Amino acid sequence: MENIYDRTIDLGEYKPEPDDDRIICRCEEVTKGEIRRAVHDGMYTITEIRRYLRSGMGLCQGQTCAKLVKGIVARELGVSPAVLTPATSRAPMRPLEMKIFAKEGEEDE
Repeated sequence: MENIYDRTIDLGEYKPEPDDDRIICRCEEVTKGEIRRAVHDGMYTITEIRRYLRSGMGLCQGQTCAKLVKGIVARELGVSPAVLTPATSRAPMRPLEMKIFAKEGEEDE
């Protein structure tokens, strides 16, 4: 399968594996089986998997699970992981109190 965007290719029926209950994305508690099933349901890109399952959207923004998810998707599609375009990631974010912003405004004056 050279073109991962070709949705006409049949991947075959989803067959559960013994390790499908292994958690891949700890932040969002996404399992290997959920990722495999999503691929068989027609989600062939990392971005589609991310939007559907929220893998890589937790606190770490995919820093711990991105390579694992990419490897699982590539294995199910029968392609090299290098063929898959990585999802856009952001730096981990934390909530800020409004007083921090207020202090920044005072320094500018």
